[in-house]
Amino acid sequence: MDSLERLFVNIKAWLVGLFPEGIQPLVSIILSITPILVVFPLLFGITTILERKGLGRMQNRLGPNRVGPAGFFQFVADGLKMLTKEDIVPRAADRVVHFIAPIVLLVPVFLAFSVLPFGKYMVPLDIDGGLLFFFAVGAATELSVFMAGWSSRNKYSMLGAMRAIAQMISYELPLVLSSLTVVMMVGSLSLVQIVSAQAPAAGGWLAHWHAFTPWGFAGFLLFLVAATAESNRTPFDIPEAESEIIAGYLVEYSGFKYALFFLGEYLGLFAVSALGITLFLGGWQPPFAFLSVVPSWIWFFLKLLALIFLFIWIRGTLPRLRTDQLMAFAWKFMLPMTLINIVVAGLWRHSRAWQLPLATALRWFICALILVGAYYLFARALEPRLAKRTYRYAD
Repeated sequence: MDSLERLFVNIKAWLVGLFPEGIQPLVSIILSITPILVVFPLLFGITTILERKGLGRMQNRLGPNRVGPAGFFQFVADGLKMLTKEDIVPRAADRVVHFIAPIVLLVPVFLAFSVLPFGKYMVPLDIDGGLLFFFAVGAATELSVFMAGWSSRNKYSMLGAMRAIAQMISYELPLVLSSLTVVMMVGSLSLVQIVSAQAPAAGGWLAHWHAFTPWGFAGFLLFLVAATAESNRTPFDIPEAESEIIAGYLVEYSGFKYALFFLGEYLGLFAVSALGITLFLGGWQPPFAFLSVVPSWIWFFLKLLALIFLFIWIRGTLPRLRTDQLMAFAWKFMLPMTLINIVVAGLWRHSRAWQLPLATALRWFICALILVGAYYLFARALEPRLAKRTYRYAD
């Protein structure tokens, strides 16, 4: 089983050994980058097919079924169509910034993948501040959205970009704060150490996933909601929704540059999902010790596919929020809940020293009670803002 665990590591070592010793470090770097540049864009194409088929099944209609076996080559046809479509740039647009914007979106996303541990021996870049690096490069996506809206010289593009940036900044705070609880418990910003901290104890049978604790479960749910909004997924897809300001900041984009934005959004969704798996779902760790016979990289990608299915399910289920509801939800519910969860995580950590009967059950009860109570109070306070509007018309 160890040979299967090291399969890709051994293949890389064999390929590196084929080259002269002087250039082997460079070849090793290229071979670490290439799988990221191939696997995740391919996963993007496959996800678009699964999403369209899944939404078709949920809505009782046919999905793609013409191109290739069962329609699974539809993403190839879509890619060829985008490559051959005319690239139209407005006369008044800033052509340089207009061209660079989708590239500025893609590059940080690929950099974010470089610090994620995909398996026990599959970490492209192991640095002590891996989590900090992930959020630092991810902050560049707001810049690309602004560049796209501003360079188009279109008031609708600019307004769509401003709304998108406001949404991304509003939900980035809960995203970071929900991750802070994991850093508090592990005491490290290294994603590799965070995964190692969730391994089963010596002789134990159950993994210590952070999602198996009150603060971890609440943090994971808050992280998922914030990640959905950061990725512009339903029900937070207002910046580019057809019912809103046409296509938002993408109004003046066409052809392959238009496709690059959607590629960047889906890759960002994969990256933030992989981070959620690393922080709360044990990374490549299996849920039970006896399942460690399955290679770790298989566990990681199974969890990633499960989260992708969850996002597709949410898209086919929930209606879109209004802009005022979206912003109120971020500042009046998500942010206070993440702050309360930080307090609960601190209480959970320091309650380990309690020398009381049924101490474990007591700490579970107290932490869960605080979270449920906070949820109830913030939800009741937010309820009037999320209430259905009553429209009145003249007789």
